[in-house]
Amino acid sequence: MSTSIVSTPRAGKPLWQRLPIISHYRMSAGLQRGMLVAGLVLTCIFVLAAALAPLIAPYGHAQISDASGNFPTQAPPGGRFLWGTTVGGFDVFSRTLWGAQTAFAVIVIAVAFSIFLGVILGLVSGYLGGWLDRIMVVLADAIYAFPSLLLAIVMSIVISQGQSSLWGGVMAAAISITVVFIPQYFRVIRAETVRLKAEPFVESAKVVGASSGRIMFKHIFRNATRTLPLIFTLNASEALLTLAGLGFLGFGIEPTAASEWGFDLNRAMSDATSGIWWTGVFPGAAIVLTVLGLTLVGESMNDLADPRLRLRRKAKNRGGKATA
Repeated sequence: MSTSIVSTPRAGKPLWQRLPIISHYRMSAGLQRGMLVAGLVLTCIFVLAAALAPLIAPYGHAQISDASGNFPTQAPPGGRFLWGTTVGGFDVFSRTLWGAQTAFAVIVIAVAFSIFLGVILGLVSGYLGGWLDRIMVVLADAIYAFPSLLLAIVMSIVISQGQSSLWGGVMAAAISITVVFIPQYFRVIRAETVRLKAEPFVESAKVVGASSGRIMFKHIFRNATRTLPLIFTLNASEALLTLAGLGFLGFGIEPTAASEWGFDLNRAMSDATSGIWWTGVFPGAAIVLTVLGLTLVGESMNDLADPRLRLRRKAKNRGGKATA
């Protein structure tokens, strides 16, 4: 028998109101709500651009010609090319939209892999303890000590030895970033598991003869992972910055495999000295606005998950009613 330590939702409350984003929006107020709404708007624009890129983008990510001939190089914004073209003849508007799809795919794959591995390793390490726990903690700390971008570069070099289309594209970048985030999820889940395994409901499960696997993945799992949505939103922005850094330094996705904002910024550096601003402004603005949106959502959810903030808000509301 297990007893969840998470508070039960109020009876009769609709399911849609219990979703993380909706519940945090209902708890927010004032500036906090404004930050959350702004972050949600920017994030939704990013997701829609990624999902609708095949429909909105007038050209392919590597297309430099059509039926009328080759595209002009470094053409200013306007006419056929809404945001101009690059020195290689690529349409900036199309490259930016396809870059949103690439960034979305890498973020989802990288964070999903890191959550899966980090949660399993954290549960096993925290519950079993002993020499296995000590070894895994040392390894996680050793990985966490490396700068995230440097670690991603090393992993990208190792993975690129295969030189296959799969490893040279989105999957290679996603796996490189996955290694960066595994220690973060491992440490969070391990700390929660160590705390929860001393709770009475875990002791009760042991008394009735539940196996270690059942206790870990049925009783402890749902209580230890309640903070994952917060970590996910915060890590999504870091994953995007890491991807852009890899692309800017030349260790990211192959140019022919997919469009990537960091790579486009690298190619736009030489244009800036010639007064050609459009090749770097639009992919750079896409990175800034997407990271800003994800960060605002993550920070707002993180603040609203603090019980002290909820208590202050309730006290404020009671004071307002009393005054009225």
